[in-house]
Amino acid sequence: MNRRQWIGSGVAAALLVGAGLLYESQPDPAPADSFDFRALTPADRGILAAIGPVMLAGALPSESDAHNAFIDGFDTAVSGLTPSVQAEVAQLFMLLRVAPLRMMATGVMKPWHEASAGDIERFLTGWRYSGITKLRSAYDALHQLAYGAWYGNPRSWHAIGYGGPPKL
Repeated sequence: MNRRQWIGSGVAAALLVGAGLLYESQPDPAPADSFDFRALTPADRGILAAIGPVMLAGALPSESDAHNAFIDGFDTAVSGLTPSVQAEVAQLFMLLRVAPLRMMATGVMKPWHEASAGDIERFLTGWRYSGITKLRSAYDALHQLAYGAWYGNPRSWHAIGYGGPPKL
C-alpha cells in the first residue's frame, strides 16, 4: 500500500466513523418497565433485551418480568461504578447502538430487536476470542455485568441451588 492509498483509506475510515456518529438509527424498542433507570437509556435497554437472553442462554427465564429484572440489575450494577467506568460503558453502548459502527464492530447488520440469536452469538463469540484487546475487554465487561445482574438477583438463586446469604 503506497502513501496515497494509506491516506485515502484513513480519510474514508474517518468519514465513515463521522457519519456513524451523526447517524442515529431508530432506537431499539426498550422493554416495558416500571423501574427507575439511572445509567441506561431506552436504546441501551433494547440492546440488553436482545443480548441478555443469548448471553444467559438457559439461565434467564423467558418471562418478560425476568428480563426486566435482569435489565434493572444491569442498570443497578452500572450505576454503582465510578463515573469514568460508567462513561466507558456508555461508549460501549454507543458503539452497539449506532448502526454503521455496530455493523463494523459486531457484524450484526439488523437492529438488535430484529437480530437472530445466531447473529448475536457469533458477535459475542467473536469478541470473546478476538485478537483485539479492546474487543475482548468489551466482551468481558458485558459478560461480568450481565452475569452479576442476573445471578445477583434472588430470582435466579433457586435454579442454581443457592439458598441466599447466610442469616446472622
